[in-house]
Amino acid sequence: MQPPPPGLALLPLLLLAAVGPPPSGALEPISVGIAIGAASALTGYLSYPGFYCGFVECCPGEQDRPNGTALRLNLDAKLFGQHLAKEVILKALTGFINNPNPKKPLTLSLHGWAGTGKNFVSQIIAENVHKAGLKSKFVHLFLSTLHFPHDHEIKLYKDQLQKWIRGNVTACAKSVFIFDEMDKLHPGLIDATAALDYREQIDGVSYRRAIFIFLRSVTSSVWLKALWLQVNMCVKEVEPLGKGTFHRSKHSGLWHSSLIDRNLIDYFIPFLPLEYKHVKMCIRAEIQSRGNEIIETVVQKVADEMTFFPKEERIYSVKGCKTVQTKLDFY
Repeated sequence: MQPPPPGLALLPLLLLAAVGPPPSGALEPISVGIAIGAASALTGYLSYPGFYCGFVECCPGEQDRPNGTALRLNLDAKLFGQHLAKEVILKALTGFINNPNPKKPLTLSLHGWAGTGKNFVSQIIAENVHKAGLKSKFVHLFLSTLHFPHDHEIKLYKDQLQKWIRGNVTACAKSVFIFDEMDKLHPGLIDATAALDYREQIDGVSYRRAIFIFLRSVTSSVWLKALWLQVNMCVKEVEPLGKGTFHRSKHSGLWHSSLIDRNLIDYFIPFLPLEYKHVKMCIRAEIQSRGNEIIETVVQKVADEMTFFPKEERIYSVKGCKTVQTKLDFY
């Protein structure tokens, strides 16, 4: 836990000053004693980590372990049609967090069709590690087109990114870093994180408790068809296919990255296209999150307005569940 700010140590003196100097003449030991006692008691409460962290967000300590059951329930309630991703994420995150001495940061690469749940999963992971989730000051989201827009500034971005990561891990060893739009990231920039390998410390800072998540949208129909054929295979058989896409595609921030060459990414997790039934699950979940009663005729209308492919069979959703909220607003 983080200690209270140094300013709290001055609280007894400030409270004592607020009482004011004793009147001319006799000193009042009882009044002064009460003031000092109250100030000391208040300072003691504020110095207690549990009390202090009730008002200010603190970095989780070793005793703060996320609930694996809660994580599973969260994934079951919000993630649909991704049995492979759910299995890997659950085991990877709980195993990493419960490991008293991890050898390196946890690094996950989530790749797949748009609207299939990659951002949902990164949000769930963030909430599982830090109660405030994406609003936590220990969770950092980077958007390639927003934070790294210019090709000619890669060297500057790289230097800034290294310093940013170092500073935030120093403040909280359990920091979470999410890099979205990896398909738009300039190749080579992500190597700023390549130093976070199996070293115990780098310049006195240990990165072993941090979590890095890379999100990439994949639009290759050939790649997706290969995944459909392997939908019933285990993760170990599907993962090499996902890893190979980053070596072959120039439209990836991980293209020829040392993160891949040095095997620093722990899991390549595929997100499969969502079927019609999965879209209906998303619609129901969205209705429930708004506190409304589920009306199946509305669910059917919204699902029928979504675009599917192949056009004749209408098996897979083109945009996953990405436009469900907007279309549901209409009804």
